[in-house]
Amino acid sequence: MMDRRRFLQVGAVIGGLVVATVAGVRGSAWLERLQTEAAKPVGEELAAGLREAMFWQAIEGGGVHCELCFRRCIISAGTRGACRVRENIAGSLYSLVHSRPSAVMIDPIEKEPQLHHRPGTDILCVGTVGCNFRCMQCHNWSLSQASPTDRRVHDLPPAQLVKQAQERGVTAISFTYNDPIVLFEYVYDTAVLAKEAGVGLIWHSNGAIGEAPLRKLLPYTTAVTIDLKGFCEDIYRETFSGDLPAVLRTLRIIKEKGVWLEIVNLVIPTINDSMDEIMEMSKWIVEYLGPDVPLHFSRFFPSFQLTHLPPTPIETLEKAHTIARGQGINFVTIGNVPGHKYNSTFCPDTGERLVHRTHFSVVYNKIVDGKSPFSGRPVPGIWE
Repeated sequence: MMDRRRFLQVGAVIGGLVVATVAGVRGSAWLERLQTEAAKPVGEELAAGLREAMFWQAIEGGGVHCELCFRRCIISAGTRGACRVRENIAGSLYSLVHSRPSAVMIDPIEKEPQLHHRPGTDILCVGTVGCNFRCMQCHNWSLSQASPTDRRVHDLPPAQLVKQAQERGVTAISFTYNDPIVLFEYVYDTAVLAKEAGVGLIWHSNGAIGEAPLRKLLPYTTAVTIDLKGFCEDIYRETFSGDLPAVLRTLRIIKEKGVWLEIVNLVIPTINDSMDEIMEMSKWIVEYLGPDVPLHFSRFFPSFQLTHLPPTPIETLEKAHTIARGQGINFVTIGNVPGHKYNSTFCPDTGERLVHRTHFSVVYNKIVDGKSPFSGRPVPGIWE
């Protein structure tokens, strides 16, 4: 498994399109072709590629009321919502990014992170531009805070995306990089075809999606990674321009519907690193989601509008880990610290290492038939 993971990954930006050249991984030839094709601005053939949006209502005066996410934007004719990628054209709402990704890569599933989901396999990752949050620390701000005309794109419709996933032999298609909520129609159309074809479908999101679209998408979803950015409503509004109650509702619905869920908490110094807050978050997870939902504490590095802050001290992450385990969460990891002990998964009963990871590489996986070989305890996840 380690040999297969040792590949050289070179991210390339070709006219604004982010793709990957991957040596030793199935799919490298296709990605290279995608990389060298002539990319075109989204505006050149925008009208031909428009997809009417889902979840909106017409209102008086030619406006529309978008019902996709917590913002519930009122969008007048000729303007776009806060996400920058949904536009009112002549009284109807359209997605501007359907089938038009600006980022396509084959990545280890551990990078998502989905750590209880077929360890050591690859996923086909796709992202466009746009987001419904304004996170001050965003590492992918060049995508998430961009408009469709800011970046070049390639045509990659759902059927072609699913076909490439099948041919590459990846575990799943993952919508990531920017928030998949804002490209809902692209995600949904792909998810329906992926399920028909037996291809997994993952999305990594801030979770602030409307209840109706969430419930429509979940039957076609294999797994979800949600960024729970903290546990303080004021910080959610001030630092991320988000809405904590909407995210908590999403988490409860995902759990209710039985879709595999993993949670990431990026610990940012002076912003959301209060141990009291982390304790309250951990208590909430155990009470409403159960003790077996994996929680990943991730290390912050200076970026975007928070370059003045230092990286998260490793000791802070270790304290958060101790608190979460102490509150009863069984599977807690530390990310963005290559080589750290708690990048691995341990048996809650015996403390033995079940899955040994070094950053995004899997050294070994001792889980057998979804159980710990040391205690016989079931380890929730997707193992086959």
